[in-house]
Amino acid sequence: MYPFVRLALEYRRAKRQGRLTVDQTHECTLRIWPQDLDVFNELNNGRILTLFDVGRLPFGWQVGLLDAMKENKWGLTMAGASVRYRRRVHLFDKVKIKTTAMGRDARFIYILQTMYRAEEATSSILYRSALTDRNGIVPPQKFADYLGVPDWNPEMPEWAQNWIAAENTRVWPPVH
Repeated sequence: MYPFVRLALEYRRAKRQGRLTVDQTHECTLRIWPQDLDVFNELNNGRILTLFDVGRLPFGWQVGLLDAMKENKWGLTMAGASVRYRRRVHLFDKVKIKTTAMGRDARFIYILQTMYRAEEATSSILYRSALTDRNGIVPPQKFADYLGVPDWNPEMPEWAQNWIAAENTRVWPPVH
């Protein structure tokens, strides 16, 4: 089941913490519970993505994304992701999720999230997200303008640029 209670608690914490600028990092801390585990008694790889949601959605509120979506009647979709799983996470471990908007291009906003146990990174994901309206994808420039930071366009690291370039060569729909 989707962790609605966790998400509500994280929204409440985010509201107490206040707003962030689009280039700041949101952090949330979660405990791993039995419902988060797989048959190998470790944090399920699919659940990791769900817990990243719990960190990403309050970040969206803090930077003003949810307000922009409501005011402009925009939607939000994840258009791609690159995930790395590197360390096991077990029952009752406390994890911290850091969420950062890494940058944008003409169509997408790129969001980096990393999960830590103590100071050790356990998994990380780079999302390619798109704002949408009834006409399709909304240029990220409109979001930057909405926030009052029209020049926000940080240069992304080489590895992220390489992933973006590789995604642009990927065949869709897939051929089997």
